[in-house]
Amino acid sequence: MALSDAFLRWYLPMRPRCCDRYDEQRRRPREDALKRRLIEPNPATLCNLLVADIDDEDGRQMALWDHQGFLPNFLAENPANGHVHAGWVLTSPVPTTEYSRRKPIALANAVTEGLRRSCDGDAAYTGHLMKNPLHPAWNSELVREETYGLEELREALEASGDMPPKSWKRTKRARTTGLGRNCTVFGSARVEAYREVRRIPDRTPQSSDMLREYIRRLCHEINAGFPDPLPVREVNQIAKSIHKWITTQSRMWCDGAAVNAAVFSTIQSYRGKKGGKIGGVKSGTARRNNKSIEQLKDEVLAL
Repeated sequence: MALSDAFLRWYLPMRPRCCDRYDEQRRRPREDALKRRLIEPNPATLCNLLVADIDDEDGRQMALWDHQGFLPNFLAENPANGHVHAGWVLTSPVPTTEYSRRKPIALANAVTEGLRRSCDGDAAYTGHLMKNPLHPAWNSELVREETYGLEELREALEASGDMPPKSWKRTKRARTTGLGRNCTVFGSARVEAYREVRRIPDRTPQSSDMLREYIRRLCHEINAGFPDPLPVREVNQIAKSIHKWITTQSRMWCDGAAVNAAVFSTIQSYRGKKGGKIGGVKSGTARRNNKSIEQLKDEVLAL
């Protein structure tokens, strides 16, 4: 299979950002974009191309050496200096919309970091643009036709020792680059939104609108702290997802302000009493007497 046939099948964006020079970036129709030197790897709602930027004159060798079981699918090399963009293609793209699960996004982010480490790639590369392997400016090649499962890459990286440890997800790089930004905005804004719900005195449409605006502003404030912020549309989608879940699924909202306040007060009181007794109660007795948060909620709702 020729590189052009494989890449056209793998490449998902329909109107990607692209340019011949970095200061000329703009969105163009797919057919026009694929004539440019640099193109956006993934659309806003899916991720199936994981790219590493190798800024070394031996970039090709670094991308291929000691990568048994997880060779890149394609390479695009700058003939002037040997720098390479290496790309791995996922069989099943990872959704990145407001309705997407966060765990696959976090795993894709960690796998991308592992691939970068495996070839000593540039830690500052954002993944927003990559060398277009179909453009004649680059020496490009198809390395592997078969695409990868995300778990398959994870297992190969763990076997090679390149997969970042679980503690990596708490580092600044994991939270502020690549797909980690999505998880950071969602996780941080969600926690603050729950706290804001407890301060809202009612559940009227006006209060819902106020909560929606609060979450939107909060998401954009968190995003502004990244060295390379997410697009505005993507941040708005995350904010919309948080607001929709709270106002349609969360008992904090659906049970009403009065019930939520009573539940919260009861839980806090119980935790205080439990903490005071912990030193004088045997562990077995404590386990038998412990009540789950859900049991406490049910007791309050039954009042």
